[in-house]
Amino acid sequence: MAKIAKTFGIFACFYCMNTILVWFRNDLRLLDHEALYKACQKSTQIIPVFCFDTRQIALTSHKFRKTDAIRWQFLIESVENLAKNIEAKGGKLHIATGKPEQVIAELAVKYKVSSVFYHKEVTAEETKVEAALEKNLAGSGIKTESFWGSTLYHLADLPFSVARMPDVFMNFRKACEITNRVRSTFSAPTKITVPADLPLSVVPSLASFGFEPIAAAEPKGVLHFLGGESHAEARLKHYFWDTDCLKDYKETRNGLLGADYSSKFSAWLALGCISPRRIYEEIKRYEQQRISNASTYWLIFELIWRDFFRFIALKNGNSLFFDGENRPHGRVIKQNNALFEAWKNGETGFPFIDANMQELNKTGFMSNRGRQNVASFLVHDLKCSWYAGAAYFESKLIDYDPCSNYGNWKYVAGVGNDPRENRYFNTIKQAKDYDPQANFTKHWLPELKNLPKNLAFEPFIATTKELAECGVVLGVNYPNPVIRLGRKTY
Repeated sequence: MAKIAKTFGIFACFYCMNTILVWFRNDLRLLDHEALYKACQKSTQIIPVFCFDTRQIALTSHKFRKTDAIRWQFLIESVENLAKNIEAKGGKLHIATGKPEQVIAELAVKYKVSSVFYHKEVTAEETKVEAALEKNLAGSGIKTESFWGSTLYHLADLPFSVARMPDVFMNFRKACEITNRVRSTFSAPTKITVPADLPLSVVPSLASFGFEPIAAAEPKGVLHFLGGESHAEARLKHYFWDTDCLKDYKETRNGLLGADYSSKFSAWLALGCISPRRIYEEIKRYEQQRISNASTYWLIFELIWRDFFRFIALKNGNSLFFDGENRPHGRVIKQNNALFEAWKNGETGFPFIDANMQELNKTGFMSNRGRQNVASFLVHDLKCSWYAGAAYFESKLIDYDPCSNYGNWKYVAGVGNDPRENRYFNTIKQAKDYDPQANFTKHWLPELKNLPKNLAFEPFIATTKELAECGVVLGVNYPNPVIRLGRKTY
């Protein structure tokens, strides 16, 4: 027995000394990070790694970057904050640039790691990298272990198999809410120990990736978004506890101006700086300590919508990027490129559309109401490809997530799940409903600031004299409309 115990003790000691590499991806946090939590449980030494994949900033077939400067800067900030938080626990984040499937495999061999832990993704580019990494590691006898950590409901806890998942959100939501099993969050590690010879990495600058410097945060923006878990937690505290805005979320969520009409969590969720379960737990705490009402439920409802798109992408695979007839859109779509350029530059001559696109281009953010309107306008009024619009959003949005982005664009275009309803938005009526005083429109289009509100949405119906009196000359300091709508000639 003593011999067995001694042998077991030697084995246990050897097991503890195994090094596990933790590959950070779209999960740039310490709290509720299962891969990190399990690695710290199984080994006394880990190697936290993040790799900037420069394929993500290459030019697309549409002649703009796959990820533009503002979104890439938000990623850099998030990685920098992750590195600081790991250092505060005694560790180091190894930061590299290149193809993760190669960089991580080489690092794993160099440090003789036993396993590589990571959170699993569901869309094609990400899963292709996972498969390539596993293949590269297999040749060196290094195992991989993946975890599910991007949704509110865990994949294993769904009340149906993925193959039998409902294609309509309402049915998905009702089934999930009946069981309503949301797992508890994983605690952040109290200490992170890395190999003594792991070098201290420097977070690369935006310029090092070939981007021009970007100006300070746009002062007109709704919020100064800073990447990273620390800033996500600060936003959570502000929106719930400091301002009590959560209790009014359902009533204010369709706003256009200001920091607090909606939670603005989406950017941090997209990079995993905060998890949906963390937000859910805080909502439940808020309901216990402050108030439980339709607004607190509605924020959970929005998290379930996010889950829906993620699980639909898992179910349907690459069809997320196909049109209604299952034709892949991996090439330039036949469309009027002049109209698309006017749309993406915020120069259509339709002020509500242009104001929203100006906000996107200058800040990397756009309200949910704005997104629905500009998407409908591009697809249904300009007759341009929904895929081109989705690709442009991918480039610009700091809260870009492939499942929600492409899923929502297909939804508006009428080629996604539940395509029966007419997704057309009368954008002028929407402007009058949601921006009744034209405050948002004039905020982003100051050239229209002197127009009365009724003309601020439709300057093209005013006389030349009326416009001149307000300092507006169509075709000079504000564009002529690019199309005709309905019976009116614009």
